[in-house]
Amino acid sequence: MSTTKKFTVEKIDYIYERLRTQITSNESSITSQSYVFFIIGASLKGKSIQHWWLYRDGVLPKNISFIGYSRSQLTIEQIFENSHKYMKIQEDEHDIYEKFLKLNSYISGSYDKSEDFENLNSKANKISHQVNAHRLFYLALPPNVYESVSELISKHCRAASPGWLRLIIEKPFGKDLESSNKFSQHLNKLYTEEEIYRIDHYLGKEMVQNILVLRFSNRIFSRVWNRDSIAGVQIIFKEKIGTHGHGSYFDEVGIIRDVIQNHLMQILSILAMEKPRSTTGEDIRDEKVKVLRCIAPIKLENVIVGQYIDDKNVPKDSTTPTYAQIILFIKNERWDGVPFILRAGKALNERKAEIRIQFRDVPGRMFDEELSENNVERTLARDELVIRIQPDEAIYLKINTKRPGEMNFSIEETELDLTYNERYQGVKLPNAYERLILDVFMGSKINFVRSDELQEAWRIIDPILAEIEKKKLQIIPYKFGAIGIREAFDAAVKQGFIYTRTYVWEDD
Repeated sequence: MSTTKKFTVEKIDYIYERLRTQITSNESSITSQSYVFFIIGASLKGKSIQHWWLYRDGVLPKNISFIGYSRSQLTIEQIFENSHKYMKIQEDEHDIYEKFLKLNSYISGSYDKSEDFENLNSKANKISHQVNAHRLFYLALPPNVYESVSELISKHCRAASPGWLRLIIEKPFGKDLESSNKFSQHLNKLYTEEEIYRIDHYLGKEMVQNILVLRFSNRIFSRVWNRDSIAGVQIIFKEKIGTHGHGSYFDEVGIIRDVIQNHLMQILSILAMEKPRSTTGEDIRDEKVKVLRCIAPIKLENVIVGQYIDDKNVPKDSTTPTYAQIILFIKNERWDGVPFILRAGKALNERKAEIRIQFRDVPGRMFDEELSENNVERTLARDELVIRIQPDEAIYLKINTKRPGEMNFSIEETELDLTYNERYQGVKLPNAYERLILDVFMGSKINFVRSDELQEAWRIIDPILAEIEKKKLQIIPYKFGAIGIREAFDAAVKQGFIYTRTYVWEDD
């Protein structure tokens, strides 16, 4: 009988129990301390849903209130009426949901007038019954109002001591290096770095957070995590949907700004950084910055960009990529010569985000005779460590093994498979935004982007964007639902990445 442990439905709440314990232990010793969570901007419905889930699961501080603020003339009843069907309220949750509704209020106002933010501050003092309540501001705003809103919050909405303020900012963090630096400088005049939480939801995903543990708690990986053993690394992001009715907006952003500059670059930094001194936020972010600074300028020959056809919302002369592959190299002792292939695309054949770490060929040709079938020579498949971020989180190691039942050394490729929904049956995982919001409450900066990280990521990407705008890169068209772009796969092969079995490119 198998002795393999499984987490079953009985363990469904164990993660939330641990979160409750962490939140409780982190709360002020003054039991009357209050919290006010401000949601600033148009995304009130989505954020209210997430806050309901956190409140329902008992992981938020006890004395908390929520205030929505935007330019729209709405009532709190209208907001929840529109979002009720997405709340996933169970039969036994109606009482707690009613309590949650009573904790919410809404106020409308401008994004550039002092009197409106003075009014918002008065509303917070009245609701919390404290001028020193801890305050969290979630900015879900268009970038063109970031500066005015952040300035007015700092000027008019700070809590009295010992209450703290934490500012949560969604991407985009600028559209290029210059605008990003300008906004960072603006924030630095108003806030300390400890008050700023730049949120990249990929850093809240289970498998991205697991990279640190996988790398630094397993000796089997620590010894091979370098140029001597690894032939190449792919970080892949694929979406089935296109611009989803936001073609005009996406035409100003593109897949490089939207995905590669932030999500994929953050994953790369965690994969490639040196071992931090500790698990504290600053030690980890220091190492991420160090490895980003070692990335050499990207050659145009290592950039492939494409755009899917038949999007009526995009101008016909648009050169904004909906697909891009960038191959870059890290100039340090650990990684020199290893290609890191960052690939992202919309309107493709599947939704998937994964990391594929391909190891070098086994030296010697011991099994050449067994690999030859019908006078056709084959090479031994390379080992690969695959970390599937979404959907269906998994870690699996592709290895070679003897084919069962064969009398000789017939070899086939198989996997050592850790699929989460099989190994951790019934375990309920918080989504990425929920994790990150809880991090803000606890003051943990591990999973947020520091200003110097942001600057280095833009330094790497900025020259490519400039060349695209000068129309010096060919935009390759592809059909909606394609597996990708042939030229991108060919460029990866040219750098030594080997595709086998279902990953071999096949023309339509």
